[in-house]
Amino acid sequence: MGIMKAINIEMPAEISSAGTAGISSHGAMLRLARLLQFSDSTLPVGAFAFSNGLESAIQTGVVSDRASLHQFVELVIRQSARMDGVAFIHAYRAVRDADYEGVRQADAALWRRRVGREQQQMLARMGKKLAELSLKMGNFPTLEIWLQDIKSQMTPGCFPIGQAICLSQLGASEQEAFVVHQYGVAAMVLSAAVRLMRIDHIDTQRVLFESQERVEEDYLAVKDRKLDEMSSFAPVFDVLVAHHTRTHLRLFMN
Repeated sequence: MGIMKAINIEMPAEISSAGTAGISSHGAMLRLARLLQFSDSTLPVGAFAFSNGLESAIQTGVVSDRASLHQFVELVIRQSARMDGVAFIHAYRAVRDADYEGVRQADAALWRRRVGREQQQMLARMGKKLAELSLKMGNFPTLEIWLQDIKSQMTPGCFPIGQAICLSQLGASEQEAFVVHQYGVAAMVLSAAVRLMRIDHIDTQRVLFESQERVEEDYLAVKDRKLDEMSSFAPVFDVLVAHHTRTHLRLFMN
């Protein structure tokens, strides 16, 4: 309770207590600029080191061309919505409601359900880097407490939870924040695709453009799920993750 009472969530001055309806034109433009920055694939949080299973998918022949890459990206973002996305939404709402214990619960729930050392390593490394980077750029009170808890091993520090904290405190709506999260998952895979297979930036941008068509469908499918309802039946993806831990030649950490 002491930690929860100590939290003082500071929203941008342009945002009224009534929500985004009170944002001035200047405030809305600033918010959009910040959201674009946090959705940028070049944000230095370590995403470049991970392929989210794509490396093994290419090595095993599951992905070999643009069409199969598109299918793989669809699989990954669908799984992400039903696993990471559920925890993300709960953490976002917890920050909005000044419920820090809810943030930690979402963090722990996601960590327990992410099977595999490499997957957990990806979540933890990117989560910590995001917190450290954000605190060097701006004022994120809840994120500062969360980073302290990561360092003291009181919470695992999963990347989607850090994203939810940042975006909530930047004044993003829940839907906007979810879009940023899902966009980042797809962009990570496609960034790796350019380095792993014979495909150009035009094709990867087409895949990214087309795969975003499902974002509203995915949001509506998970927005009312409880933390204990996080699930994703994707055996092919799980096998690929397991395969990557045993391969000797690899460019990415997962």
